[in-house]
Amino acid sequence: MTIQTQPIWQVIRSELTGEIADGLHLPGDKLPTEADLSRRFDVNRHTVRRALAEMAKDGLVYSRRGSGVFVTASPTEYPLGKRVRYHQNLAAAGQMPAREILQLITRRPTPIEAEVLNISATTQVHCFEALSLGNGVPIALTHSVFPADRFPGLIDAIELSRSVTKALAICGLKDYTRISTRLTAKTANVTQARHLRLTPGAPILRTVSVNADLDGTPVEFGTTHFAGDRVTLTLTDMS
Repeated sequence: MTIQTQPIWQVIRSELTGEIADGLHLPGDKLPTEADLSRRFDVNRHTVRRALAEMAKDGLVYSRRGSGVFVTASPTEYPLGKRVRYHQNLAAAGQMPAREILQLITRRPTPIEAEVLNISATTQVHCFEALSLGNGVPIALTHSVFPADRFPGLIDAIELSRSVTKALAICGLKDYTRISTRLTAKTANVTQARHLRLTPGAPILRTVSVNADLDGTPVEFGTTHFAGDRVTLTLTDMS
C-alpha cells in the first residue's frame, strides 16, 4: 500500500497558517526569518520560500524587500463619502498614514481629463501620483489631475505639505466635496503589484472619482487602485 504524504512546504504553510489563526503571529508582525524557519523545520530555504510564497498568494502574508515577511493586517475600513480625506480615514482606523510621492508633473490633459475638469484641451493639468500606506503597508496607488490655471502653485504646495488637502488649502481652496465615485473590481498589473507588494493578477479595487468646489466646479479627477485584501470600502452619504 502506498502512503500519500504532503510535500514539506505544504506542512510548513499549514503550521504557520494555524499559528496565525491562533493569534501567535498578529497582523503586522514579522515572521521568523527564512534561516530560522529552515532550522526549525530542518529544510532548505527554497522549501521555506515556497511555503511563504503560497501564503502570500492566500493573502496571509506579504514580503517587504530587505525587511522580511509580515502578517497581513486586517482590512482597513475606508469610507467613500462626500468628503474623502486619506489621512483622516487612516487615522480613524487606528493606522499611521503615510504617502510616497511617485510623480509630480505639469502636462497637457488627455481628452477625458479635459472633459471631466471642464477645461480646454490646450491648457495644462498638474498630475499627482502617489503610493498611500497605513502603518508602513501599501494600501493604494493614487493618480489625480488638477487644473493648472486655477492652482498654479499646487506642485510646490504638495511637495511642501505632502498632502493634497493641505496643498489645495494653500492654493486658496479651503473645502471641496466628492461629487461622483465609480467602483470597479480589477486585477493588478505588474507595476501595480510591485508598488502594492502583491502578486500580479491579485484582486484590486479601482475607484474613479471627481471632486468639486462648493460651487460644483470640478477641481480633481482621480483614479485610485486599492489592494483588495487590505481595505473594506464603505459607502457613506454622498448627498
